[in-house]
Amino acid sequence: MALPPHLKELAAKVSNWGRWGADDRRGTLNLIDQAAVARGVAAARQGRVFSLSIPFDEDGPQLGFVPGRDNPTRTMLCINQSMTGDQSDFCTSDDAVTMGVQAATHWDALAHAGYEDLLYNGVPASTIDERGAHELGIDKFGAIVTRGVLLDVPRALGLDHLEGGYAITGDDLTAAAALAKVEVLPGDIVCIRTGHMRHLASGDKVAYVITSPGPSTKSVEWFRDHDVAAVATDTLVFEVYPCEDPAVQLPVHMLHLRDMGLVQGQNWALDALAADCAADGQYDFLLDATPLPMTRSVGGAVAPSAVK
Repeated sequence: MALPPHLKELAAKVSNWGRWGADDRRGTLNLIDQAAVARGVAAARQGRVFSLSIPFDEDGPQLGFVPGRDNPTRTMLCINQSMTGDQSDFCTSDDAVTMGVQAATHWDALAHAGYEDLLYNGVPASTIDERGAHELGIDKFGAIVTRGVLLDVPRALGLDHLEGGYAITGDDLTAAAALAKVEVLPGDIVCIRTGHMRHLASGDKVAYVITSPGPSTKSVEWFRDHDVAAVATDTLVFEVYPCEDPAVQLPVHMLHLRDMGLVQGQNWALDALAADCAADGQYDFLLDATPLPMTRSVGGAVAPSAVK
């Protein structure tokens, strides 16, 4: 089953098809206008920088459940190699990395998910072939710099973390925004902390992967109402897992990517930023989250930075 009738109604309600023209390939990233960028720059008030990326190495979160989405593997191509044969001259080292583009911290391209043979904005699913996504690849994103807003859902609920399977609702996001004392505005990127990254940090990859708290279908209208440019979470799955309805696999992916053109990010490291936000009360920041512009790729590795 793709979407049952009540979710098809929701899809029609939140759809952004045609909103930025029939040829649009960037979806909600179009909401990042000059005002949103300036708002982000103004949020960099203290000069403190936080990396929101997990390490890109062989000890990443992938356990083989998605075949081929492998953790990064490094091969040294040359080590301290002299260009002249004289080791006292210029020497160089070079390497190569093989990985799934969605193995670590990443954005999903809009081509990543669809249903009924269609992708975002009515683009046929057939535009993806062995050479990649010809219409909705990550290379269509361009630079992503805007205001980021951290929504610390467990802290807003008086918890340290959310348990796997917790379905985040629009009311939860409203409570987190109230805690942050921030009005989420069009063009903002929302970073949702669930606390689930603690499993990955402790080495319990199975707990990190098998179940996951995350946005539910009851949060979809909240994102549309606030016109956010993108949403990132500190989980592997992004949405709540196991899914709300066992018969409907990853409905939030379908509604966000295919119907709304809403960009999703996964495996973002948000705990250090969250602790700092709780300490000083500032939950907004300048966010630079431009993915590698890999031509026709259905995902994009990214090393986001937050500047407070």
